[in-house]
Amino acid sequence: MAFKFSATLLLLPIIIGQALAADLFFDLPLRVTNAIVAPDGFPRSAIQAGTFPGTSIVAMKGDTLHINVTNDLHDPTMRRSTSIHWHGLFQARTGSEDGPAFVNQCPIAPGQFYQYNFGLAEQTGTYWYHSHLSTQYVDGERGALVIYPDDPLKDLWDVDDAGTIITLADWYHTPATQAMEQFTRDGHEPVPDSGLINGVGRYVGGPEVPWAVVNVEAGKRYRLRVINIAAYAGFTFSIDGHSFDVIETDGIETHPLVRHNLHFYLFSLTANQPVDNYWIRAPMLPVDKTNVKAILRYSGAPVVDPRTSQLALQKGVPPLQEFQLQTLINPGAPGGDAPADRVIDLDFDAASCIVWEINGIPYVPPSLPTLLKVINGATLESDFTTPEHTFVLEPNQVVELRIHGADHGIIHPFHLHGHAFDIIQSASGPVNFVNPPRRDVVAVEKGGVIIRFLTDNPGPWFLHCHIDWHLEAGLAVVFAEAPVQQRIGNQSEIITPQWLALCPAYNALPAGCGLNQRQARPSTFRDREG
Repeated sequence: MAFKFSATLLLLPIIIGQALAADLFFDLPLRVTNAIVAPDGFPRSAIQAGTFPGTSIVAMKGDTLHINVTNDLHDPTMRRSTSIHWHGLFQARTGSEDGPAFVNQCPIAPGQFYQYNFGLAEQTGTYWYHSHLSTQYVDGERGALVIYPDDPLKDLWDVDDAGTIITLADWYHTPATQAMEQFTRDGHEPVPDSGLINGVGRYVGGPEVPWAVVNVEAGKRYRLRVINIAAYAGFTFSIDGHSFDVIETDGIETHPLVRHNLHFYLFSLTANQPVDNYWIRAPMLPVDKTNVKAILRYSGAPVVDPRTSQLALQKGVPPLQEFQLQTLINPGAPGGDAPADRVIDLDFDAASCIVWEINGIPYVPPSLPTLLKVINGATLESDFTTPEHTFVLEPNQVVELRIHGADHGIIHPFHLHGHAFDIIQSASGPVNFVNPPRRDVVAVEKGGVIIRFLTDNPGPWFLHCHIDWHLEAGLAVVFAEAPVQQRIGNQSEIITPQWLALCPAYNALPAGCGLNQRQARPSTFRDREG
């Protein structure tokens, strides 16, 4: 059997939690502010959460996190209010802390402070966080979040630490607000200028910025945690001459599956090779196939660029397809192969070059967050306006979503908040109720997908395309899950005075269309901002 390993890489700034479950307080690292950065050699003002790339948060299973976010944004070319979503965390009873602006909270106004408080319960694995106000995270407000320690496959690796976290990101030289304005004029999704591995990259015609370096020791096995934190692009991740055992996706352990390249973000182990330098490759689709690279450097290898080729990939190992993943723990779709309690068809399409809609409706956020409406008594779908596109789900039901749309030659990564779901049928695979993949993001392309989840987590949960330009253009719906249970009972939402104060502070910003002010609610795009 081949030795496994991933790599100790160019380290991200990191905060490490205690060895035992605890209340963890994170303060200065999530001061959200503007700074001049040049990750690919092109200097521009950006948004950083503590640092750039964003400070990595590392915690332990069962911890309760208290994350202090101070909004010091001041650049008038970018959004100055903010919110943060903890991507993949279920937020049981803490839907108020999930982050999407105008679904779960009002934005944090400039100069204001908010402490996110939530427990991790039984979740472990690899996640990330990012701004969830309009297209703001395009400007840099994003980072990794990893929860230790449980890993039923720990006999497959020796090293799993800060050095095994790898982020893949797309990067723009133009602020997101300007790029979105361009999108509304010409109908073409803004194309990234470069791709970054751990915050380092190059762009065509740009300077030769030193590559990120991953240092490893021959014979040791490493557990890679590869996270796609992009706003638009997809990546195919590989290391010349090395294969992987895929063991986790979206925080869910899977039966090990040997592959040599990965088409979406997940986590893997790689195999030992002779001491040398090897290219780490992550061609950014559909944009840049050559410049998104880093170096895997064995201890004892010379400090030079690799001369390896992709042709050295293990022969006979095909690329990974999503339907091949099998959940390791408690496999099987909710309800088995029996009919679901509720089936919802979601048919999406582009209403125009710049408006995306589901079932004929482009999503527009309300002035009051969905959660606040529910807390104030909203219970029926008729309690929400048509542009809010909100489905009310009953508690403890098996819900089946059939997501399909017109073929535009684009893969849409749909993300569901508050749940992991089982992929009953992916875009290219057979129907599977027995041991389907379980994820919180699914790739939707021609043919559509079928997913199932159990409504056991009352809250307001967003389902949206994770191409941020498409989300901003309306490609989303909201599930108001068990509204009565959100208000009363042992699953009711924990609402704090600090959370209730967010909307008055945001609404007190001067009304207007400037990015330094609270913007008026538009007819199509959710451009309200402070």
